[in-house]
Amino acid sequence: MRRAQTASPRVSVVMPVHNGERWLRAAVASVLDQSELSLELILIDDGSADRTAPLMSDFAAADGRVRIVRQEHCGLAAALNLGLAAAKAPLVARLDSDDVSHRERLKVQADWLDSHPSVGLVGTWATEIDARGRVVGVRTPAVDAVALRTVLRRGNPFVHSSIMARTSVLRGIGGYRAAFEAAEDYDLWLRTAETSEIAILPEFLVSYRLHPGGVSARERLRQAFSVRLAQRAAEARRLRVSDPADALEGPPDWSGAMAANTFYADDAALYRWLDPSDVSAAGARPAGGRSLIERLPELSHAERRLAAHALIARIRSADRSDSGAARELLLRLCRERPRAVLSAAWSLRA
Repeated sequence: MRRAQTASPRVSVVMPVHNGERWLRAAVASVLDQSELSLELILIDDGSADRTAPLMSDFAAADGRVRIVRQEHCGLAAALNLGLAAAKAPLVARLDSDDVSHRERLKVQADWLDSHPSVGLVGTWATEIDARGRVVGVRTPAVDAVALRTVLRRGNPFVHSSIMARTSVLRGIGGYRAAFEAAEDYDLWLRTAETSEIAILPEFLVSYRLHPGGVSARERLRQAFSVRLAQRAAEARRLRVSDPADALEGPPDWSGAMAANTFYADDAALYRWLDPSDVSAAGARPAGGRSLIERLPELSHAERRLAAHALIARIRSADRSDSGAARELLLRLCRERPRAVLSAAWSLRA
């Protein structure tokens, strides 16, 4: 028997999908089987070319709580904003189409937000699963309020699929921004924290799937740059100046000539060096390499790995003019941060 549509849902779950048929059934089932029955599931088809569209239609035909929004392939930020605009509930939750919500998740988070009216956004701890659904690790970010805000300035402590927020809060700050591709969630959490309290519950309420097609594995360079960009914009807001990222219509090009005259010029120079696809960049010369070592203390763990990959690319490039300097810098980088670059260094043996 088809479940009826919920007239006034307590929670709207937003799930954007682009060619996500492989794990879509499991993700959708984990929402529709929630103990919190007063919900709606908004599926956004971001121009999928696989069986995502017919699968979505089947879900909607079987359960009136499922709503479908379709768009041409415009990317994650646009899809998320469509879902946020369509949400009917006062609370909005996120789930990616390859992740899984545990059965009590929505009720636990909704009840917690009801009892903490000053909090605008709450995440949870998460188990990590592989492509077969086997548990391979856990994510347990800080839950202390002061520690959480400190961690947030340095990086993203939230698992996107664990988030529940007040719909009015996310709409009030303008939703997701396309300029922060692969880290649009981090930019949103930074801005949310400027208008309300944020929190993470120390409960394992979602399973986050690790697989080669995930955003973090596919777009590490863009993601790391977007994190820096979000931090630059947040710093400007703390200094009470206008947000320089408001003028960005899309993800910036760090390799373009225009980057030298922007608020992210220093970061663009670094990423021209870190980009292994451009071994002819000015930073490939020994002077540029030494500059990278000078900046080592400011690099994140992800950026140190990117630096190792960039050095390896220069060592292997057809132009061997600076391969000796690159090798020397790679060894120094490994000595100073061995854990961060070990996986990249091993690729030299291939």
